[in-house]
Amino acid sequence: MCQRGVNGLLGLSAALGAFVAGVMLAESPYRHELEADIDPFRSILLGLFFLAVGMMLDLNVITARPLEVIALAAALVVIKIIIVFGLGRFFGLKTSSALVMALLLSQGGEFGFVLFAAAQQAMLIEKEASSLFGAVVTLSMATTPFLMILAGRLAKEGHKSNVALDDPDLADNASVIIVGHGRFGQSVAQIMQGAGRSVTLIDIKPAQIDLSGEFGRKVFYGDGTRIDLLRRAGAEEACAIFFCIDDRDLTSETLTPVAETFHHAKIFVRAFDRGQALRITPSDNLMIFRELFESAVDMAEKGLTALGESDGHIAEVVTEFRARDARRLSLQRESGNLRAGLQHSFGGEQSDEFRVRPH
Repeated sequence: MCQRGVNGLLGLSAALGAFVAGVMLAESPYRHELEADIDPFRSILLGLFFLAVGMMLDLNVITARPLEVIALAAALVVIKIIIVFGLGRFFGLKTSSALVMALLLSQGGEFGFVLFAAAQQAMLIEKEASSLFGAVVTLSMATTPFLMILAGRLAKEGHKSNVALDDPDLADNASVIIVGHGRFGQSVAQIMQGAGRSVTLIDIKPAQIDLSGEFGRKVFYGDGTRIDLLRRAGAEEACAIFFCIDDRDLTSETLTPVAETFHHAKIFVRAFDRGQALRITPSDNLMIFRELFESAVDMAEKGLTALGESDGHIAEVVTEFRARDARRLSLQRESGNLRAGLQHSFGGEQSDEFRVRPH
């Protein structure tokens, strides 16, 4: 009822209203849950969509004006390639990457069918024009497989490597999944394997996958923050998932749905700094580790040892530092202010009320 009311108020058709609602939800915090819910029906929905496209195609338009339809479809593809390639180069992509992106995005989109139907219903275009435009878009979409093959060949030429970018679906079910096999994830993976744990490695960077392959590490390709990909990688059977990726934009919006979907698994997250740690909400099965925190503590401990401090004094100082840092982090998360709890830090305001003195 609400959808009918909103569509009627805005003058949108059911199809256009559903499209707009989908776009809005795709950018909402619920998108991962929606993806997980829709995933089992994705193939069926795609099949229905293409059946609907085929039923809307007016073959009489193509048979009546074949050269015109083909020319318009080719012009659409070429113009989009030029525009997308130019935008890619403008935003800093390499020539090969920009060309591959342009080829993959050069076809007409399915939104065109919704737009043409709405325009015809609003009497902005004639029925014949809507049929012609639909035929042009459909023909441009038919070029997708061939352009994908061409884009794949260009990508291989631009990236000389024989390492296959295999989907995690090919991985054996492991007790540990590690997302990100860079300098951080490599250490975590080796320790897990040293402890006898089976590990599935995932990374989204082809260059990193190739480099890992040179050292005998099998890394699967994909975006490890996606619930559907983690499910294919065996996350439903895994005991732990480590997010070791160097992504400063990784927040609770992405991680919480993962923790809720795979609630049986312990989630460990690498945070770039204190600011990112505050943007991630910890829970019973989601733990946060700041990238440089432990290495800084380790350096300070060794520095105090070199300066002649006793082991007991060093342990007491480090324990107090960790407790103070945890209190500060809690206050900062509650208030949303990085300056909160400054009095709890050594050297901060009013921090002299407690000092760990050497024994």
